[in-house]
Amino acid sequence: KSITVNLKSERGLDLVKNMAKRADVMVENFAPGAIERLGLGYDVVHAVNPSIVYAQVKGFGTGGPYENNLAFDMIAQATGGVMSITGEPDGPPLKPGATLGDTGTGMLLAISILAALYRRRDTGQGERIEIAMQDAMLQYIRVALSNQATYGVAAKRNGSKVISGFAVPSGIYPCKPGGPNDYLYVYTSRTNPVHWRRLLEVIGRKDLIGDPRFDTAAARLKHEPEVDAMIAAWTRQHDKREAMRVLGGAGVPAGAIFDTMELTEDADFEQRGIMQTMEHPTIGPFKMPGWPVRFGGRTPEVKPSPLLGQHTNEVLGEWLSLDADQIDQLGKDKII
Repeated sequence: KSITVNLKSERGLDLVKNMAKRADVMVENFAPGAIERLGLGYDVVHAVNPSIVYAQVKGFGTGGPYENNLAFDMIAQATGGVMSITGEPDGPPLKPGATLGDTGTGMLLAISILAALYRRRDTGQGERIEIAMQDAMLQYIRVALSNQATYGVAAKRNGSKVISGFAVPSGIYPCKPGGPNDYLYVYTSRTNPVHWRRLLEVIGRKDLIGDPRFDTAAARLKHEPEVDAMIAAWTRQHDKREAMRVLGGAGVPAGAIFDTMELTEDADFEQRGIMQTMEHPTIGPFKMPGWPVRFGGRTPEVKPSPLLGQHTNEVLGEWLSLDADQIDQLGKDKII
C-alpha cells in the first residue's frame, strides 16, 4: 500500500516512527547519509522497534573508498565487473541490457530479508541488513571469477560465446529471413560429447562423426571457424523457431533469440500465466510479466502497484488509529 508523508516535518517523522513500531521490515535506498539526516537512521528506528528488520541499499559498501558516491544500475555494472566481461573480444566493454545492478541487487536483498524474518521467529531479534550494488554484482560474475582463479589473468570478453572460450560450438548463428533478431544460440557441452554427434546428424554432416579434427572439445577449438561455418550454413536455411524445434527435438541445446515483442505476444506465456494482463486504475489494461514461480501449480495473479498516496487515509486509520478529523488536519497542514 502507498502513503505519502512529509519527512521534513516533525509531525511527519513522528508518523513514520509510529508506523515503524508496528512494522516487520523497513527498507530505504536514499543517497548515502540522507536517511540519517532525515532522522530515520538505523539507531533511531531500532530504538523504537528492536525487532524490526532494517534493510538498506547503497551504491558502494560502508567503509569503502566510494561509500559516499552515488550509483545507478549502470554504475553498479561498471564497477562490479559485469561490463568488463561483456562485449566482443576486440571491442570496448558494454552494458548488458538486463538491469542486473537494480534487479539483481533487489533479489539478493529480498532473500536476505526473508532469511532475517525466518531467524526472528526463533530469536525475536531484528536485524540490520546492508547491501551495496557494486558488491552484489560479484554474485553474477561467478564463472568469470572462476576462470580468473584457474588461469591467473582477468576474465576476457568473448561476445556471445561462453566466457571460458573452450566450448565449441557456443554462440549465435543467423537464421532466415535475416532480421535483427533472427538468430539461434547453439551450444554443445564439453562434458556430454553426444551433443556434438547429435548436432552433426541434424545438420547433415554425419560424415564428420569421429573425425579427429572435431571429435573433442579441444580439437573443435582449433577449428572453430570451420565449426561455426558449417552450423551457420544449416541455420540460414531455417527460421529460428523451426531451427530451435528441430535441434531441441534432437537433444541439442539450442535457443532462438526472441525480442521483447515476440515474448509479449507469445501465447504460451499467457496460457501459463507468465505474461498477464492486469487492470491499471489510470491506464486500463496493461500486459506485463508476472512472477515466474508457480505456487501449487499456478503463478500469482499480477495486480497493479498502488497510486502514490492511494492508501494514506486507510493506513493512518488502521495502523495508527487516527480518526477522519485528525487525518484531514494532517492534510491541511501538508504533513500528508
